[in-house]
Amino acid sequence: MTVGVEIGLRHIELIRPESSEALISEADFERDERLPYWAELWPSALILARHVAAMDGAGRMMLELGCGVGLVATAGIQAGFEVAATDYYEDALLFAGVNVARNTGLEPVLRALDWRSIPDDLGVFDLIVASDVLYERQYPPLIAALLGRALAPGGAAIIADPGRVAAPALPDACANHGLVVTRRARVPFEDGTIRQTIDLLTIQRADEGSPSR
Repeated sequence: MTVGVEIGLRHIELIRPESSEALISEADFERDERLPYWAELWPSALILARHVAAMDGAGRMMLELGCGVGLVATAGIQAGFEVAATDYYEDALLFAGVNVARNTGLEPVLRALDWRSIPDDLGVFDLIVASDVLYERQYPPLIAALLGRALAPGGAAIIADPGRVAAPALPDACANHGLVVTRRARVPFEDGTIRQTIDLLTIQRADEGSPSR
């Protein structure tokens, strides 16, 4: 199916699976509790995409963790970033690649990434982004470790979160890797009956920014 969204002054058309439930694999779930959350277009991704679209990415590298169908990656390329889009699911990378190319005429770097095993050649990035990735309690330490490895000097990470169960653990997890939450913006989201407040957490190295109060 095709879904249209407005991001800043741009209209983005995304191809996504008709039903995420149809993608559920019992074998994948038994192996590592894998569920196809990537196939949904979450409010956090919409808010993050609008935030990224308003940035100046010229000459800067952006890494997305959990790219899903490619909305934020598309916004990043339109803002001028060189984008590396990553996900745990190969199918997500296929959709993201198609959607970015359809909307920008360009292709991001696409890479499968398991947060439990960070590759040595991942590289460093000026901006690292992720949306709605704190829904399991084991994720904050994994994400913080990855940020500690992949965040370039002077860079920042922006995590969009709607209040998931593991979100309160992220600041302490970041502190273990010399990182600090320097800004927390609360952005309302409304779409029909859906009403959420999305936190945009900006994370930097502790010696480069002051923590938010």
